[in-house]
Amino acid sequence: MNSIEFSFLHRQIADWRRLVFKGLCLLICLLIVGIQPAFAGINDDVYDGNMFVVYAGNGSLVPSRFTLAQSLAEHKPIFLAFYLDDSSDCKQYAIVISRVQEFYGKAAEIIPISVDTISSKKTYEPTEPGYYYSGGVPQVVVFNQSGEVVLNKKGQVPFEEIDDRLREVFDLLPRTESVQLKRRSFNEFSSELAK
Repeated sequence: MNSIEFSFLHRQIADWRRLVFKGLCLLICLLIVGIQPAFAGINDDVYDGNMFVVYAGNGSLVPSRFTLAQSLAEHKPIFLAFYLDDSSDCKQYAIVISRVQEFYGKAAEIIPISVDTISSKKTYEPTEPGYYYSGGVPQVVVFNQSGEVVLNKKGQVPFEEIDDRLREVFDLLPRTESVQLKRRSFNEFSSELAK
């Protein structure tokens, strides 16, 4: 092969490499531009992970350490919270459930129940979460040490209302007569929602 043919062939290969390189760069740019951001957020009904971890900064809530039946058998006060990870109302309410755990987690059993995990049956026993679920989320149920329901409400029940019931259960001073406790913020969601 003479030098002219070799030079021509070498130039063709170099041109081909440049063309492939430019094509790959263009493809990568198109992929980067075409990537859609995550559309889940606190104000929509799109699943984006465990809501307690994402929106309350508290992954210790799920899964619960004890079942409802175990807690009732041990005569512990119970805070039962029904939720869905893909409900905007529940995502916004996660900070309240986390706050209940912050103040009462050592003395009461905090049991978040995803309604997706409740088995569908005609009747439930009083030791099963389905017995207390009324068909909406979020829903909170507070039990005293005797296993009696002292609060059962749907919707975004304010922390103060839950706190009042738990203060009665634990025979604590009313909020108006005790020192106000302040919560330290630990992420942008909890600091904004705790206000």
